Amino acid sequence: MLLKAILVGLLVPPFGFMTLAIAGLILTRFRLRAGLRLMTLALTGLLILAIPAVPAFMIEALERDLPRTVDPKAPPGAIVVLGAEIRQTLDPPHVVIGTMSLERLRTAAALQRQTGLPILVSGGVLQHGAPSIAEIMARSLTEDFLVPVRWQETRSLDTWENARFSAEILRAQGITSVYVVTHAWHMRRSLLAFRDTGLTVVAAPTPPGLRMGPVLEDFVPHQSVWGASYFALHELIGYAWYTIR
Repeated sequence: MLLKAILVGLLVPPFGFMTLAIAGLILTRFRLRAGLRLMTLALTGLLILAIPAVPAFMIEALERDLPRTVDPKAPPGAIVVLGAEIRQTLDPPHVVIGTMSLERLRTAAALQRQTGLPILVSGGVLQHGAPSIAEIMARSLTEDFLVPVRWQETRSLDTWENARFSAEILRAQGITSVYVVTHAWHMRRSLLAFRDTGLTVVAAPTPPGLRMGPVLEDFVPHQSVWGASYFALHELIGYAWYTIR
């Protein structure tokens, strides 16, 4: 898992372009023209990914046309919430829910109040000695949203395992159709992860952002946009991998 995290960090743009630029710099010592071309390609890629319109286009493509229609012949029997990040604090309990996970819990809580369905939270242990993401989400749903949690899936370390391990728990309960709650930009890859698990999945994404553009500012580079570009490219690459997995 550590090796995977290192490879993703080094190879997925925007930082992947930094890796490419360093490789180009090293190459200039042996083949000057090829090294300069590689550095130019890397710096151009960094510039493009700093333009707000670029990740906005990719994210919009990920969020479009998600399967949100419920089959009246096989309605969902549970709500599955996929975990995201957690945050460490100085004050007790020292580990709390992160912003993205909190957004997913808010969506799940609203859906639970609307449907009355039981909730399964999914997410394993990210750090030795720390509680699982599922435990932290369950505590937040119970204490912050006053919504009960029926099951906790605490073994998974990525989206693929979220789906597989959650499906094992729910199939054992005779449940064959579920709502899946995650971010809209993460939903397409999540649906692929649930493929062949024996569950029929209805997407219940966090509400996607409303995009009014394009406006002139959407084409002005800004360093803060690299984070959005990373998320978008990470999802697109992950979606491609899950398609052939």
